[in-house]
Amino acid sequence: MKKGLFQLQYEFEGGNAYSEQGTEQGAKLSVDTIENEAVRDILQTTAKLSHKELIKWLNANKDRYPEMLIVPLTTSTPEALRYRIGDRKPKLLYLTRPLHTQKGLNRFLYTANELLDNGAYLCCHSMTTALKREMLKKKYPWGIREIVIAADYLWNRMTPKLKLTHKLYYNLTGGKSRTFTRVEILGRLYRAGFEVIDEQFRHGEFFVVACKTKAPVNDTAPLGSPIIHLRRTGKNGKEIVVHKFRTMYNYSEYIQPYIYQYQHLQSGGKFKDDYRVSTVGRFLRKTWMDELPMLWNMLRGDMKLVGVRPLSKHYFSLYTPEMQELRTRTKPGMLPPFYYERKTPDTLDEIQASERRYLEAYLKHPFRTDWKYFWGIVGNIIFHRKHSA
Repeated sequence: MKKGLFQLQYEFEGGNAYSEQGTEQGAKLSVDTIENEAVRDILQTTAKLSHKELIKWLNANKDRYPEMLIVPLTTSTPEALRYRIGDRKPKLLYLTRPLHTQKGLNRFLYTANELLDNGAYLCCHSMTTALKREMLKKKYPWGIREIVIAADYLWNRMTPKLKLTHKLYYNLTGGKSRTFTRVEILGRLYRAGFEVIDEQFRHGEFFVVACKTKAPVNDTAPLGSPIIHLRRTGKNGKEIVVHKFRTMYNYSEYIQPYIYQYQHLQSGGKFKDDYRVSTVGRFLRKTWMDELPMLWNMLRGDMKLVGVRPLSKHYFSLYTPEMQELRTRTKPGMLPPFYYERKTPDTLDEIQASERRYLEAYLKHPFRTDWKYFWGIVGNIIFHRKHSA
């Protein structure tokens, strides 16, 4: 692994969630847990190879490992993948075509999920946005490279995500010049029903090993719109759609269980060093601007001004059954009660205790409680610099 490349990922794609050493240790431990001896041997042997070295090794050893199947670069459609796999049920599937050059990537990954059994492994690689930026910085002199990087970002990152321009982009380029953030690659895999067990940056590329664990998520693929629509648990356990300005990279919502597994909660119930949050997103959160679209939820009657946060199904499942029942007796709110506390709660238990105090008081005296909490929260925002989660 080249330290400069990883350091770029660290800076531009939230790599502060991992240290270089931590990534290497995590990869070794996760691969060691694979029960299939042949699959474990293959992954351990190829763990530090470049893409070209990996392809050479795979072709030289394909007869030695019948449980391994290599998908060549020319296999670029779901139909070609279906033909390549046929009736075989490989334990390990290698995609030699980089993900960022794969047209219709989501449909391709969904087809891979369909053709693999639960417990089978998928290995893939890609260029990421940050790695491409590093490549362009080395290719062009100062002054020119900033213009090239900006133009590349606007054309290959922004244009494909806008409803007005994404069809034009794909018609002209076929989608082969795109790059994805690390978060988007992981999110696409999780959305397709794979669980990531290893991720590494090595030799200028991003390598991922994932295991099929379930069927793909049946929803509409996110396009990266500035406003996101999140499914949350509301009053009486009813699912509501909460609107916010996007503060995370595209496909971030699908990897929340992965983040929870390897990260720790910090003050306010946020994930510590959450690398899904973009640079613009951090500014929006600090200024509370990301919450403005929630005013539409208030007008619709789904939410109120002060109240417990509307939670995702995964986060809601972490609460005790008693707190789950108590939370769903009221509408969620824009201003959560833990911002009323002078010291923001650090753990999930402390957050639940803070919410319990609010909810029990609210159920007895609704208006008086919300009035008291509103001015307490406003005071903490102004004088103690509380900001959006």
